[in-house]
Amino acid sequence: MNHDIADVRRNYSGSSLDAATAPDAPFPLFQEWLDEALAREADDPNAMTLATVDSQGHPHARIVLLKGFDEQGFVFYTNYQSHKGSELANVPHAALVFWWPKLQRQVRIEGRVKQVDGSESDRYFQSRPRNSQLSAWIALQSVEIPDREWLEERKQRFEKVYDGQTVHRPRHWGGYRVVPEMVEFWQGQADRLHDRVRYSRHDQEWFKARLAP
Repeated sequence: MNHDIADVRRNYSGSSLDAATAPDAPFPLFQEWLDEALAREADDPNAMTLATVDSQGHPHARIVLLKGFDEQGFVFYTNYQSHKGSELANVPHAALVFWWPKLQRQVRIEGRVKQVDGSESDRYFQSRPRNSQLSAWIALQSVEIPDREWLEERKQRFEKVYDGQTVHRPRHWGGYRVVPEMVEFWQGQADRLHDRVRYSRHDQEWFKARLAP
């Protein structure tokens, strides 16, 4: 069946978002929205698009999972030797986007990026299922491989190596924290007259403003 993509649209009717009544900093509002997403969004409410740029200024984006946040920033985990790890080593800035369709909400975050403390990465790694721990050793993320069998062979090898033993975090795997400099909240509204509130940080102080749709 053929569909005209230009005809695919949705008329939003979300709850209101007003800069005048929004909190002075973005974190309480993000916590409120995340809690609602966890309760109402069926699939991966902590999924977020991570956008980085390489040394040539070319942008790259992919989906990762939020694994923690506080006033210091938004944390995700990955292989430091992956494409995104290499890009963040050269250009330590990134953008995040959350999209929650049932709630008709989007959150955009921009800021500098730094690796989390090793002990924090260790704690999170030990909380992961054992097979996920092993996958950090098995998969040389972003490296070209010949076939699926290559992965299966490495899986068997590392299962033998760690048989009956604790799986320790590889040094090439750990967390990044996006330290926000801008956080924008978007709430869908009817007739494309959406609500947008942007928080910008200057000299450690947050300023908020309402933006036109």
